[in-house]
Amino acid sequence: MAILVDKNTKVIVQGITGRLGSRQTSLMLQYGTKIVGGTSPGKGGTTITLEGQDLPVYDLVDEAMEEHEVDASVLYVPAPFLKEAAFEAIEAGLKFFVIITDWVPFHDAMEIKTLAMQRGARYLGPNCPGILIPKQTKLGMIAQANPGDIGIVSRSGTLTDEISLLLNEAGLGCSAVVGIGGDPIIGTRMKDILELYEKDNETKTILIIAEIGGTKEEEAAKYIQEHMTKPVIAYIVGGLAPHEKRMGHAGAIIMGGRGTVQSKQKALKQAGVKIAKVPWEIPSLIKKYGNSRVRI
Repeated sequence: MAILVDKNTKVIVQGITGRLGSRQTSLMLQYGTKIVGGTSPGKGGTTITLEGQDLPVYDLVDEAMEEHEVDASVLYVPAPFLKEAAFEAIEAGLKFFVIITDWVPFHDAMEIKTLAMQRGARYLGPNCPGILIPKQTKLGMIAQANPGDIGIVSRSGTLTDEISLLLNEAGLGCSAVVGIGGDPIIGTRMKDILELYEKDNETKTILIIAEIGGTKEEEAAKYIQEHMTKPVIAYIVGGLAPHEKRMGHAGAIIMGGRGTVQSKQKALKQAGVKIAKVPWEIPSLIKKYGNSRVRI
């Protein structure tokens, strides 16, 4: 089974007529994602033609859900309007969505998370590349990965694609690739994805792609030590970052000595996680310590 989504997941795209939304919708359709339509306020009742498909456009999520079976949404909505769009998805009853948008205001992110928790909705992001189930579906911007039995959870969109390619070249593949987002306030934390992978029969080895800032990796280490039976490999980026200076993602900042590469490495090592020093060490560590099968 796949985690969170699969080949049968029916998707709408919020912000489907925008430049990025329409381009990424085309790429998702090319991959095989079952997109049934999208939203763009003020353009309801029109259609947008992408990859030879005429997709209906609605003003609101609940209007789309009145006409289609919808399981999830992907949000390509500018940051100033993101909170309203996320609230719309939650209040319409969606239980899973992906927020690609970055530069989301901190308090907006807090309000989105609060409402999602109250309504029992799960989401990835903000500021994330989404989720890909190889050869089945993708919601977001992850380029590609070959099918296999490695479960990736990542805080970095760029490294997600780079390391997926390294695994492909090494004859390794993934059960799922999940980008949780690089902001301080995100919907689904690293340990939440680890829990899903631990229960997933198709995932044999887990790969954490981590970065400086916050305590998500330390939380993950505690969960691994207490609950996980599957081998875990990790790579942590940001070893040369100066203290109290944001590097890339809003969440990648070291404050008061917390959130350093060293503190994360220590916690993960104590939990039995094998740490790669550089990205190209990851495939060899997986082959040596993981339970994954090399494809022939």
